[in-house]
Amino acid sequence: MRSKLTLLLLSIFIVIVNLNVHGKAETDDNAELLGLPGDNLDLYATLDLFQESKTIEEFEASLNEEKTGINNLDLNLDGNVDFIKVVTQQEGDDFVFVLQVDILEEEVQDVAVILVSKDKEEKVSIQMVGDEELYGKDYIIEPKLEAPAITANPAYSGPDTVVVKSEPATVVVVESEPIIHYVYSPMYSPYYCPYYYGYYPPYYHPYPVISINIYFGRNRHHRNHYYGGHRGGNTVVINNNNTYNNYSKTRKTSNTVNNNKKEGNYNRNDVSKKAPSNVENNNKVNNQISTPNTKENIQKSNVKENKTKVPTNKSNAVPTSMPASKPSAKPASVPKGKGKVRRR
Repeated sequence: MRSKLTLLLLSIFIVIVNLNVHGKAETDDNAELLGLPGDNLDLYATLDLFQESKTIEEFEASLNEEKTGINNLDLNLDGNVDFIKVVTQQEGDDFVFVLQVDILEEEVQDVAVILVSKDKEEKVSIQMVGDEELYGKDYIIEPKLEAPAITANPAYSGPDTVVVKSEPATVVVVESEPIIHYVYSPMYSPYYCPYYYGYYPPYYHPYPVISINIYFGRNRHHRNHYYGGHRGGNTVVINNNNTYNNYSKTRKTSNTVNNNKKEGNYNRNDVSKKAPSNVENNNKVNNQISTPNTKENIQKSNVKENKTKVPTNKSNAVPTSMPASKPSAKPASVPKGKGKVRRR
């Protein structure tokens, strides 16, 4: 009897400990979320992927593949992950790689920019800046100054492979990254993304947005070797202000994204729920996003938008102000199962 009681108390203790640990983990995760649409594109993971890529085209393709698990962005609120295209700007040895989403046919929203610069001493620096609309002001990340000198992509076996050293390097040698070798090599040619709203590459298949907590937990390990963001304050500054300021003159923003943000449609708890897909009538969607998506509401909406459409049931055909028992005209045909009069 005593042994059973001991086992019972031990089991209860274990359950309580697990609940506390789980609750703390969720609290820590939520504390690092921004509560902004940028939560669904982890820039730390994105910058890792960029450095591991061999070309800009490869980076764009990998970023939009479901298997990489990096892109979870849904700015038009259709329930599917958006296609992110990469636009290149170059000024001498300075590059700006702009990540963009086509919200509508004539609306584009910049997501983030990757700045790659080379100074007079041939040292290369990489920084990533999240767009203020999606990440808040001054969301900048860059590699830490101390890191092991290893190849960013273990599967890469090109001429720029870095030999693993027994001691950490004093600085991150970004010049050894595959993408840096490529953009500063004679074989580099500017990449012009051919895709636009409604026209996407064959490899891109829209896939559903996942829960923000699952997404964040999947990618949080990428943050360990970067400075910046909003974790504990941001002390990172932009290395090449001239290049970034020139980019700012062409920065693109979307009214749809701005309106969704103002109305709270990018709430972290609702981001993975499927929203109305009629983004062309975005103003109507924004005004009705909080209305319960019931069968009755859908039917009423269909009648308002298309008055010439034949009603599919009696409730649609009869105005709400007129008693349902006194129709203005006899229907041409009686739907099966609905013409009988119920006798008391």
